[in-house]
Amino acid sequence: MIDMFLSLNYEPALESLGYDYFDEVAAAEFPRHILRFRNDQLLPRIGLNPQDTNDQDFIQAFGKFQGVRPFLALRYHGYQFGEYNPRLGDGRGFLYGQVRGIDGELYDFGTKGSGTTPYSRTADGRLTLKGGVREVLAAEALHHLGVLTSRCLSLIETGEQLWRGDEPSPTRSSVIVRFSRSHIRFGTFERLHYFKRPDLIKKLLDHVIEQYYPSIIPLKEDKKQEQYAQFYAELVERVARLAAQWMAAGFCHAVLNTDNMSITGESFDYGPFAFIPTYDPKFTAAYFDYYRRYSYGNQPGICQLNLEMLQQPLGMVIPTSEMEAGLAEFGKHYYRNYRHLMLNKLGFEQLPESEESELLRLTIQFLQDTQVGYHAFFAELAQQFDKSWRDDVTQIMSRESFWESDAQYSSLADWRNLYHHLLQNLSVDQLKDMSALLRDKNPHTALLRPVIEAVWEPITQEDNWEPFYELISKLQAKQ
Repeated sequence: MIDMFLSLNYEPALESLGYDYFDEVAAAEFPRHILRFRNDQLLPRIGLNPQDTNDQDFIQAFGKFQGVRPFLALRYHGYQFGEYNPRLGDGRGFLYGQVRGIDGELYDFGTKGSGTTPYSRTADGRLTLKGGVREVLAAEALHHLGVLTSRCLSLIETGEQLWRGDEPSPTRSSVIVRFSRSHIRFGTFERLHYFKRPDLIKKLLDHVIEQYYPSIIPLKEDKKQEQYAQFYAELVERVARLAAQWMAAGFCHAVLNTDNMSITGESFDYGPFAFIPTYDPKFTAAYFDYYRRYSYGNQPGICQLNLEMLQQPLGMVIPTSEMEAGLAEFGKHYYRNYRHLMLNKLGFEQLPESEESELLRLTIQFLQDTQVGYHAFFAELAQQFDKSWRDDVTQIMSRESFWESDAQYSSLADWRNLYHHLLQNLSVDQLKDMSALLRDKNPHTALLRPVIEAVWEPITQEDNWEPFYELISKLQAKQ
């Protein structure tokens, strides 16, 4: 029987660039292969029918790593918490292969936890099972909240015991395969600048534009700088949009080093991430982020800073003045996207600019002042919304069981009065559309830390995966 994944038409797009960008590596051999998660939602995108793809197909391809060669560990550097680190690279993963989706886009299969590489340093190249579970959940939650993100194609438990410094006893091991647009990072270019290779930067940049920026029209060699400037301006817009998506989703990535920034503007690599419980710009997900560099509220500014730092390597082939003009638009792109996303969470497609700004200001002020649950507030708004709100302001968010204190409820007054005013000009049909939009943008299930722990405990105590699968179903169904 032919393995469905091994029968795909893999393209050597990155491989064709040559060995200046990667090293060939071998996958680890694992004692066990237990498929814990398969993402059937992704299969049609690459032309596979979930009914025709069995669990052994996943295990053979993504646990035993049969059939496809070579595996490529990418080389990159990066600024980590503001300090340049030239000792990076794919240390526990590799590019398994690249395939063309039915949409014509190129996609990467990339591993995490698949063994040591030349860039593992003193680490074992493995991934804990909990780390794999968390990444599956983060990616599914973000995708269904409208964030452009990598997703997990599979999670396989591998039967090894791993020792981690913060754990008193060994923990279970796993390997995941990410499905993403590209594994090329800001840090990929930074490494080439470190070695003073403008020729390799130009070669990589041409590849990135050809594969991932189809809106940029190819130009003759004497017009290349114009094309490169267009690329940088579009990258700025993509990253600004991504930052807005994180902020509206209430998501804190936690480790926004330049090696964790994708050249396609896609979110990926979920380690100590967290969704904010309440609106707090200083909320920090990583315990080791002592100075709150990557706090929730700092994310847009950090993304802009990382784009500015990328100008150094790209400056070897693109005039800095042209990149500065592109970066100057970051704030405009970010706030336009953030306002639109938040407006949708509040049920509106569009409003006059002055009313839109005031509604957003009052919403953020209310959430910050009261510290009511960020996700709970929007989910409750979707659940309670009723056409009667247009006629009676006292009915808006009036369910007493939601409010933890009278002070929280009374502080809602200014927001509620404006919300009521904005409903006055809507028809009954528009109110129905608003109700549907609220429910689509504000699922009841939020991936807060206690929710993750609640599905992890049955796994570690009883090897009971049902709560995990139930949570996945809720996230994917936006319940």
